[in-house]
Amino acid sequence: MSNTIELSHSQWNKLYQQLCQDYPRSVMLIRSRMQAKLGFTNREYKDWDDSIGKRGDHSKNCVMLDFYSESKRTFFMIKYSDYIQKRA
Repeated sequence: MSNTIELSHSQWNKLYQQLCQDYPRSVMLIRSRMQAKLGFTNREYKDWDDSIGKRGDHSKNCVMLDFYSESKRTFFMIKYSDYIQKRA
């Protein structure tokens, strides 16, 4: 794998809606087509995060985009950077 991008669920939902408009539905539903066309696959990530909460008893719940091509990752960042920026 080349690199991973971490997104919140709200960021992923916005990005997913845009990707559905830009690509055929089959690209978004079939992981092998997503990897071939977009260069990444998505996965849900859950883990305990000690930095969240006073006692560290909260779970980190996010979506990871696992990229398999550095050139496709760069293109993705240029095209969809507005959807993956952290909002304050």
